[in-house]
Amino acid sequence: MQTALSNAVARLEAVLTREIDALNGGYRIDLVETAGRKNQSLLELTRLTREVGPDMLDVPMRERLATLRSQLHENQSVLARHVEASHEISGIMARSLEAAESDGTYSSRPEFAGRVR
Repeated sequence: MQTALSNAVARLEAVLTREIDALNGGYRIDLVETAGRKNQSLLELTRLTREVGPDMLDVPMRERLATLRSQLHENQSVLARHVEASHEISGIMARSLEAAESDGTYSSRPEFAGRVR
């Protein structure tokens, strides 16, 4: 049981490390594939730990699971930062397109007032 759990934790750690490194380093990564691997790993962990209480795990495994929890929090933080950046970028692009399409004639927004095309 502990061997299967250890292997499942190792697989999830590898997926998380790869995703965190790619996002922090600006490397391309297939987020759909990565999400699928994370979902599969989390499902596997859930199934393996369904009948296991903390008292049934040895100290090294409890420590490893605590480390995994920290890594999951880091992954969540990195993903949130990238989603926030995507929203900012899309907002900038939308405002740029709006500005490019408008000559300011019917706009009450001061940044368009008096613009001539």
